[in-house]
Amino acid sequence: MNTEEDHSPNQIKRHKCSACFKQYKKKEHLIEHMKTTYHSVHQPRCMVCKKHCKSFESLREHLTGPVARGVCSAIFFQCGCQLCLTLSDSPASLNDHRETCRLSAPTPLGTSELLYIDSHNENHADCRPGAIAMDCEMVGGGSDGSLELCARVCLIDEDENLIFHTYVRPQIPVTNYRYDITGLTEEHLRDGMPLKEVREKILQILYNGESIVKVSLDGGKARLLVGHDLAHDLDCLVMTYPDHMTRDTAKYRPLLKTNFVSHSLKYLTRTYLGYDIQTGTHDPYEDCISVMRLYKRIRGQSHKEEGYRTLTPGDNIGACDWWRSKELDNLTPDELYAISRSDYRCWCLDLKL
Repeated sequence: MNTEEDHSPNQIKRHKCSACFKQYKKKEHLIEHMKTTYHSVHQPRCMVCKKHCKSFESLREHLTGPVARGVCSAIFFQCGCQLCLTLSDSPASLNDHRETCRLSAPTPLGTSELLYIDSHNENHADCRPGAIAMDCEMVGGGSDGSLELCARVCLIDEDENLIFHTYVRPQIPVTNYRYDITGLTEEHLRDGMPLKEVREKILQILYNGESIVKVSLDGGKARLLVGHDLAHDLDCLVMTYPDHMTRDTAKYRPLLKTNFVSHSLKYLTRTYLGYDIQTGTHDPYEDCISVMRLYKRIRGQSHKEEGYRTLTPGDNIGACDWWRSKELDNLTPDELYAISRSDYRCWCLDLKL
């Protein structure tokens, strides 16, 4: 890729960003652009022209949208995967790729039986921590049924094994079971587990024998918590978990809309995994598996190693020493890109812990 400054004797000299290809008349404008866009090897990128995009949705628009780039769109139409947005060597290899990329919908757990499942084994505390996906279903309390009450909880491991499931006994009277969405009735919750016990069990699974101090610092042997809109679930469980130990598909930058608003889990599952969920009542087991598959698909991306230090949570990239250097005007666009860093932690780094 030629990222040198584009100019000719008959044109105004322009300075071209090596990542997104935007052009500027003045070098200082390019430098300001690099300070605020946080381009890095972890951004979604077109496999044809190598253009960086701020999200997978903007990459999808670049490849297949109404104003898609012609050459990129044509090549992607022949050899590109609509789910993971990667390119295959040929249409034949694309067909082979699609067989593994498009997944089948999991079988919902259902609500026909009053289930309590606890297959968590404390003897596994010394194993690789891995990740746990969690999903909760809520019913309504209060005079108008708008108060969120946790009524059902499900946890699975990375291998999609169901390790914990229970109905939750409501702390206050339920005024709206939201049956069309939850499929729950009074019978399901009558013998449910008290919320305090549910919370203690979930934390036992997540902390994995690790101390609170250790989890707060670097995680230790504790497990990553994966979910969609985890803040909502945690609030209803009246529990907290360190932000650096959560992986939320509703908040992860590359999975957001181009205006940085969250997509629904239903949309993400259909768009990136190739099947539909929540076609009837919402099933927490089905949602758990889908959110874990999304996390593992994003985590499995292959990104080049960055030449400088790895981004850690809380870093203020715009304030890094190299952006305060007086030598920035002397750097080429490629060199400016080399010192640029993402302002979010890519999930691919979870495999490098």
